[in-house]
Amino acid sequence: MNFKEIVKTALSLISSPAKAWEEIRLEEDRQKVFTAFVYPMIGLCTLAVFIGSLLTNGWGGPESFRIAMKDCCVVAVSLFGGYFLAAYIINALGVKVFGLPNDRLLAQQFAGYALVATFLVHIVTGLLPEFGFIALIFQFYMLYIVWAGADVLMNVKESRRLNYTLAVFLLLMLCPISISTIFGKLLVILS
Repeated sequence: MNFKEIVKTALSLISSPAKAWEEIRLEEDRQKVFTAFVYPMIGLCTLAVFIGSLLTNGWGGPESFRIAMKDCCVVAVSLFGGYFLAAYIINALGVKVFGLPNDRLLAQQFAGYALVATFLVHIVTGLLPEFGFIALIFQFYMLYIVWAGADVLMNVKESRRLNYTLAVFLLLMLCPISISTIFGKLLVILS
C-alpha cells in the first residue's frame, strides 16, 4: 500500500480530473483500483470515523469504544457495499441504456476512482464532524469528476454524456447512503 501514490491520485482527481482519467485509462491492470485506491481509502475513512468518534464521545469506558466501533463498521460496510453495488448497476445501466460494452472491471475502476470525493468527505467529517455542511457541498464536485471520466474512461457518446453523468452520480451518492441506513437500522435492531 503506497500512501504517497494514493494521495497523488486523489489530489489529481480533485485538481485535474480529465488528466487523472487519462492516466487511469492507461493502467493495464484494472483490478489495481481495489488494492491501490478503494480498499486503502475505505480503511482511512474507517480509521478517521473511529478516531473522530472517540474524540467526540471520550476515551473512557467501554461504551465510547462500542460506539466508535459501531460507527466505523457502518462506514466500512456502507462504502464497501455501496461501491460494489454502484459499480454493478453502473455496468448494467451502461449496457442496457447507454450502449456501452459489458465490462465489469471497467465499471469498478470508474466507480472506485469517481468515489474520491466521497472518501475525502468521510475522512474530513470523521475527524471533524463540524465540517459536515461544507463536506456535503464538496460531495457535489463528484459530478464534475464523473463528467470527465464518462468521456475519457467510459467513452460515452457526447449526446448521452449528461444523462450518464447524472445517473452515475446518483448511484455513487445513493448506494452507500442506502446501505448505511439499512445497516445502521439493523445494528439498532440486533443490539
